[in-house]
Amino acid sequence: MTHSKQCQFYPLADQTTKMYLRRISGISGIIHAIRILTYDECHFTSRDIKVKNEPFVDVKKSHYLYVNNTTRMLIRFNIENFLSFEGRTTFSMIPGRGSLKPHHKTKKCGGISVLKTGVLFGANASGKSNLIKSIAFGKKMVLRGTKPEKPIEYQNFRLNKNPTLKDSRLEYEFQHNGFNYAYGFTFNKESIVEEWLYKIGPNLEQKIFERDNKKQNPFDLAYFIEKINSPEELQFLSFIAKGTRNNQLFLTEIRARNVAENVSKIDDLLNTIDWFQNALKIISPEDKYNEGLKFELREDVELLTTFEELLSYFDTGIDGVCLEAVDPDNIEIPKRIIEEIKGDLLSKKSESSRASISIRGNTYFLSIKNDELEIQKFMTKHAVSGNEKVVKFDTRDESDGTNRIMDFIPLMMDLVKGDNVFIIDEMERSLHPNLMYDLIDLFLSKTEHVNSQLILASHESTLLTQKLLRKDEIWFVVKDQNGASKLHSLEEYNVRFDKEIRKDYLIGRFKAIPRIGSRANLSVLNNIS
Repeated sequence: MTHSKQCQFYPLADQTTKMYLRRISGISGIIHAIRILTYDECHFTSRDIKVKNEPFVDVKKSHYLYVNNTTRMLIRFNIENFLSFEGRTTFSMIPGRGSLKPHHKTKKCGGISVLKTGVLFGANASGKSNLIKSIAFGKKMVLRGTKPEKPIEYQNFRLNKNPTLKDSRLEYEFQHNGFNYAYGFTFNKESIVEEWLYKIGPNLEQKIFERDNKKQNPFDLAYFIEKINSPEELQFLSFIAKGTRNNQLFLTEIRARNVAENVSKIDDLLNTIDWFQNALKIISPEDKYNEGLKFELREDVELLTTFEELLSYFDTGIDGVCLEAVDPDNIEIPKRIIEEIKGDLLSKKSESSRASISIRGNTYFLSIKNDELEIQKFMTKHAVSGNEKVVKFDTRDESDGTNRIMDFIPLMMDLVKGDNVFIIDEMERSLHPNLMYDLIDLFLSKTEHVNSQLILASHESTLLTQKLLRKDEIWFVVKDQNGASKLHSLEEYNVRFDKEIRKDYLIGRFKAIPRIGSRANLSVLNNIS
């Protein structure tokens, strides 16, 4: 990695807030991450740069534990010629024929009910993470777009005879505000080939817009021509369509150009953008979700109580959490970086703006009060046996599993609130199998009347039980002889409802286990022994 000589902030184009990328230089191993928390959350790491566009919840304005009963759920995801997926592959959250565990299903929206949980099982390198990466790629394309005159950076399936001749395809079917939509696009490294948005249902397929860059007039906007009465608004929408670069999504252009301020009756476009921006949340193994919630604990008693009760429930041994004031001169961050963050926070002219910094396992929150920088460290509290004394601990002194639980508590609280689709890779990392089982069971038991989804990739075989999951919630990812990933559900097998499936999985009945080779072929190791 090449290190620059100084720390710089780079502005990113965003229409809701000003976001910054910060390249960390010369201090690798000291600073793990910096987050500027406004209405969008930016995440920076010393190894690479990651941007997370997630809404920042201000509990002063809307109570954090408010339950949202709207519907913003994933119905299906289709993928083709992307990463390890070659042919058309579908991951579906539509319930099968089984009648068990009806509370795992949502009420019908536009004639379609969906499942609240999906778990992907499979061997290492089978394609579980690639499925999640493909979902994340489409979200990034919609929200961040592409660079002018630059190729679209992605990897298609490369293990066929002519890997560059076929376009790639991503399609999302989802629910939003009482409607069901299908949004997707085909593409290659040079351009977006096709793009479409439909309203869908059991007996409905209504085109919202369609784009085909192979045609002389690529855009079909007939739906809006019928709906919008203003010639000026139609002209503006048509102008945006014609100005959309070949390598850019029309939906991205709608978001970037603030079209909603100039054109009415485009709710279907805005619903789609909102689903990607505010409902679909993808968590990689290194991610921390909504760190800012820990800062809000000092101001919201109910939030603090819930956080601490969950820590006790999961048997962490922690008796409480708190924010401890820290002298800026005693924090392990170079002063020039502190001053840059202070200047950035002051420039926002809002005391609700703050930064979160993770340093060697500890989390610090930086905020402005009366034009002065305040730094607070998130700490845990442990009671001393035999008296009422409480000892404060740095979070780096807690186990990896305990820190992982603290990372997941904000996620669990958002799941129970509703209106969220969480897709998590390697959720079980550093967690005991019993905790993993109970996290899923807790989610399902507390969301009977709430619309949220928890989709995860896992190796944890203790989750493979029909006591916890329905057959249609269990998916297996395998690779065929050509190296292409394939998906299939337990629903495809004739398995009784009371059958213990974990043993069958481990002996290979469902194919999604490693094909371990012969030790006789380990020539070097055999010669050593």
